[in-house]
Amino acid sequence: MNTLYRPTSGRVLGGVCAGLAQRFGWSATTVRVLFLLSCLLPGPQFIAYLAMWIIIPSELKPRQA
Repeated sequence: MNTLYRPTSGRVLGGVCAGLAQRFGWSATTVRVLFLLSCLLPGPQFIAYLAMWIIIPSELKPRQA
């Protein structure tokens, strides 16, 4: 499996759903829909998303020579 990071391409808000999708080999759309559906349930989904946005590192951009 790949390491977990927030990609620089394919982001919608913070790249958390895109990063989770890449890590587990899922579609980013599937992860986003699952997150939106989970928001209908009681719980700290938005706080967890913000925490992952802060904790998960952003993808390193390749240096240009």
